[in-house]
Amino acid sequence: MKASKREDGLLPVLALLLAATLWGVVWYPLRLLEEAGLHGLWTTLVSYGAALLVGLGWLWRERRFWLEHPVALPLMTLAAGWTNVAFVLAILDGAVVRVLLLFYLSPLWTLLLGWLILGEKPRRGGWLVFALAVAGALVMLWEPAIGLPWPRDVADWLAVSSGLAFSFSNVMVRQMGQVPVGLKAAGTWLGVVLVALAGLLILALPLPQVAPATLGGAVLLGWVGFVVMTLSVIYGVTHMPVHRSAVILLFELVAGAVSSLLLTDEQILPREWLGGGLILASAWFAAREQHGEDG
Repeated sequence: MKASKREDGLLPVLALLLAATLWGVVWYPLRLLEEAGLHGLWTTLVSYGAALLVGLGWLWRERRFWLEHPVALPLMTLAAGWTNVAFVLAILDGAVVRVLLLFYLSPLWTLLLGWLILGEKPRRGGWLVFALAVAGALVMLWEPAIGLPWPRDVADWLAVSSGLAFSFSNVMVRQMGQVPVGLKAAGTWLGVVLVALAGLLILALPLPQVAPATLGGAVLLGWVGFVVMTLSVIYGVTHMPVHRSAVILLFELVAGAVSSLLLTDEQILPREWLGGGLILASAWFAAREQHGEDG
């Protein structure tokens, strides 16, 4: 089914840029919580559990949509759940450069899935935007020393599967155009909680003995971070073709590079600035294309 809906100018673009910026810096509080003794799965459960508390009202008030979308909504919920859990575990356990590179194969999956499921075939300008974004990601992140972007360990597979699930969940979000944004967000948080709980049960990880402030920090991350990030992504994806939203979300790479420069001793190489410039150019062209269609 093709999605048909009124586009809302630059507001969806700004929402996606906000989400990408927050996702680009979220690695820092996640690592602080891990250093404080909270395993990634427990951090995910506590943070998204806190977010789910915000969404319980939406789940109840909009419950009829589960009957109207008995396949797409549960699929989005589970895919979004795996996306977030796998990404958190990968970014904590793997090499950050490899994780980002493998995760950001997602625009390719989004382009293909959007074409196959939604019938959203990019125009000539869309292919240019896509090529700029992928070129920027490869220039910015690829290192001969770390090998080709192909999975070689558990963290790699988590990153690849997270990117694929992210693309699929965004396609489902776009397909369910009439489902309220709040319900889609609450479904995402529910999916993350279910996947994290399953992981904790399978791995038999007990609740670590951590300071109350650490648990409070995880809750705050859920309320201040993941609630805003999820709502922003879902709103943006709902209101523009998925291949375009996937390109704009690549701005996370730029945010991640800048945050690592400011918060760590890492230095950004010239090729990383070049790649970031290509990504910014692709996001600008995508935003301009969006504004041109809506104006």
